[in-house]
Amino acid sequence: MKVARSPQTALFPCPVVLVTCIDAKGKPNIITLAWAGVACSNPPIISIGIRPDRYSYNLIKQSEEFAVNIPTEEYVKDTDFCGLFSGKAVDKFAETKLTPDPAEQIKPPIIRECPVNIECIVKSLIPLGSHHLFLGEVVNVLVDESILDEKGRIDLVKAAPFTFNSGEYWSLKKKIGDIGLSKRSR
Repeated sequence: MKVARSPQTALFPCPVVLVTCIDAKGKPNIITLAWAGVACSNPPIISIGIRPDRYSYNLIKQSEEFAVNIPTEEYVKDTDFCGLFSGKAVDKFAETKLTPDPAEQIKPPIIRECPVNIECIVKSLIPLGSHHLFLGEVVNVLVDESILDEKGRIDLVKAAPFTFNSGEYWSLKKKIGDIGLSKRSR
């Protein structure tokens, strides 16, 4: 038997990504997002949903560029931190010790510690309600050789991505933390 629920975003789990962006003076910022996904394969388009009141929203809207960086389980606390604090008040690169590296095709940096970095140029911004959807065309993808298998594909075990589901972070096998864990461990 199934139980009816009110309309909600019941799609789970959600990939966790660190999106990098820059302000008009070139200062970088990081925002943690779980509302991210593939929107199109040809041309390759990534979608990210951001609340308009978030600091990064206006940075991306103004620069029309962002990078999607896929963190590993090792960086779950830093990822959580980047989602809980505003870049308006905190330098997230300095606080987390994550390394901003120059991207190849866009101005916002990529994150060195993330084994996959996807450089995007905004093609469309769609107001939806609580979140607005940025559609970014992928202009470059950088992948650490260390996570590639013998056929040149990304090995998910080596990449060690994690997901978000109802306030919890999960590896591909088990729960690895709760939202807010960075506040408890700093």
